[in-house]
Amino acid sequence: MAEVLVYVDHVDGAVRKPTLELLTLARRLGEPVALALGAGAEATAPALAEHGAVKVLTADAPEFADYLVVPKVDAVQAAYESVSPSAVLFPSSGETKEIAARLAVRIGSGVITDAVDLQAGEEGPVATQSVFAAAYTTTSRITKGTPVITVKPNSAPVEAAPAAGTVEPLTVAFGELATGTKITSRTPRESTGRPELTEAAIVVSGGRGVNGADNFAIIEALADSLGAAVGASRAAVDAGWYPHSHQVGQTGKSVSPQLYIASGISGAIQHRAGMQTSKTIVAVNKDAEAPIFDLVDYGVVGDLFEVVPQLTEEIKTRKG
Repeated sequence: MAEVLVYVDHVDGAVRKPTLELLTLARRLGEPVALALGAGAEATAPALAEHGAVKVLTADAPEFADYLVVPKVDAVQAAYESVSPSAVLFPSSGETKEIAARLAVRIGSGVITDAVDLQAGEEGPVATQSVFAAAYTTTSRITKGTPVITVKPNSAPVEAAPAAGTVEPLTVAFGELATGTKITSRTPRESTGRPELTEAAIVVSGGRGVNGADNFAIIEALADSLGAAVGASRAAVDAGWYPHSHQVGQTGKSVSPQLYIASGISGAIQHRAGMQTSKTIVAVNKDAEAPIFDLVDYGVVGDLFEVVPQLTEEIKTRKG
């Protein structure tokens, strides 16, 4: 069976959920070979093996942490040349989409970004995408070279499928461009204790109707009762009510959770583009004509300052 190269997103050896989802999709196409780079790379092996990786290639070097993107592209290219895979898969993020694009140029292949599903086809993997601000769903395949595909988080279930997970060191030769852009400083992101927005199974977002930064506390309370991430519309972010890193939409982050709750969000196309692929959508808005109600599974016409706290209390009560 053909091997499929899977790029591993991890933090000091802790494998992030989108990679485990990617292994589920990779098994539809062939035998997953995982590539883990940086500090803690070898520590990823048990989790990767548990979820289907037949082999885990690892490499660590100062260049991965000290310079932007290119050293990782060099490593992925080295893995590609070593494995000769039938496809190369990445979890979608700003960095991995750049790595994927650079790799595709180097190896003369087509690239598909932000797929929401993958299936095996007679002529190669068939990718499903949500495009044009989520107005259309398309299926496509790469016709030149080895398919390079990035997949959005929450596109597949995490499924255990124990495999060998044999660890093999990967030798990487860095090119002249690897040290072209140096990282000069880092500031750790302050932890909220909530899930990362793009990876969360549940997202609770607030918009213009929240009417102030202080009022986002009721959005956070609902999110915390559900173990959810907090999102915000562009209007709320532009008003300075919530950090830009939490913006959901075409100019923010795209999310695809199992449950998306929109409170005080009208549903402009810019916002819909970032959340329309959510599995179940619930909206709370006092305007019965708000566009958001055109795509929801459940809608509540009412004042969010009355509805959301009641919902939060009911959830807490049922959780005991």
